[in-house]
Amino acid sequence: MSHFDILVLAGDGIGPEVTAEGVRALRAVGDRFGHTFGFEDDLCGGCCIDAHGTALRDSTLRTAAKAHAVLFGAVGGPKWDDPNGKVRPEQGLLAIRAGLGLWANLRPVKPHPSLIDASPLKREIMQGVDLLVIRELTSGLYFGKPQERRVVDGRREAVDTMYYNEEEVRRIARLGFELARERRRKLTSVDKANVLASSRLWREVTLEVKRDFPDVELQSVLVDAMAMHLIRRPADFDVVIAENMFGDILTDEASVLAGSMGLLPSASLGSRRADGTGHGLYEPIHGSAPDIAGQGIANPIAMLLCVAMLLRHSCGLEKEAQALETAVHAVLSEGLRTPDIGSGPGTVSTRAMADAVLARIAD
Repeated sequence: MSHFDILVLAGDGIGPEVTAEGVRALRAVGDRFGHTFGFEDDLCGGCCIDAHGTALRDSTLRTAAKAHAVLFGAVGGPKWDDPNGKVRPEQGLLAIRAGLGLWANLRPVKPHPSLIDASPLKREIMQGVDLLVIRELTSGLYFGKPQERRVVDGRREAVDTMYYNEEEVRRIARLGFELARERRRKLTSVDKANVLASSRLWREVTLEVKRDFPDVELQSVLVDAMAMHLIRRPADFDVVIAENMFGDILTDEASVLAGSMGLLPSASLGSRRADGTGHGLYEPIHGSAPDIAGQGIANPIAMLLCVAMLLRHSCGLEKEAQALETAVHAVLSEGLRTPDIGSGPGTVSTRAMADAVLARIAD
């Protein structure tokens, strides 16, 4: 029997609703396979601003560092959406990623066969789509300095800095090559090397890392072209690496391929141990969705798949991760749908969808 400590940061909006189902999934896996999970709840995001005046407390970061993994809901909402606010919910998420050294965000996009028609794209375009986007998380435009708003000669101005050093690029490129080697051996590196000096460094270092992976095909694609290719021929891509802001935008675009953001998980990871596991933060990509918060209709599938990634990448429990993924696949194949992916008699609530998946695990 193995024991794992999990910090739960449910956050705002639908975060608490879907995170509750993630906790239930871990308990179900523990019961089925003989593991135990300890849970500690804390605040991050808007709820933390309301309670403590900050988006993330230092004590929470210390607890996160001691846990095996962090299960994260979502942050933000209209209540805290003030562009002039000095404290914003998103600062909590950025701070915990940076504080834990989680520099790579993995976002798999593999539409379920029974949901291909839920995508706005034609069925023939969607056939065979199975890609993994790796977004650099702790550098780039979101963290570069100077980053400020100021008044000069009576005129408002603002500056953000796109910064990367070669080590930050090298580790994300190496991870991309390693994961591509485990898949279809194709890596696409996204940049804007025709304009940005940081992108020219990104491309240069990626080409250097390529020498260690002669068996992996590499192509470098400009970010504007990549935005087009994701819609026109998404099945052509295997593993994609991108800097922080480019990856942020492209992964939200890629989520449309699956038919709903409520279906897609993500894992924020740092350096891996020899066995391939490591500390991680696991978060659905759908955000806080304040328009449906409290209605019990949020799709829990993304969170359940986050739990599968947590089991695989932080706990080293591959069999258990596959069991949960198989349960999700079976329930979707049976036609159960939350309102974001269907309507009619097969439409169920957040809890009912999770119940159906967890019942499969218990079988």
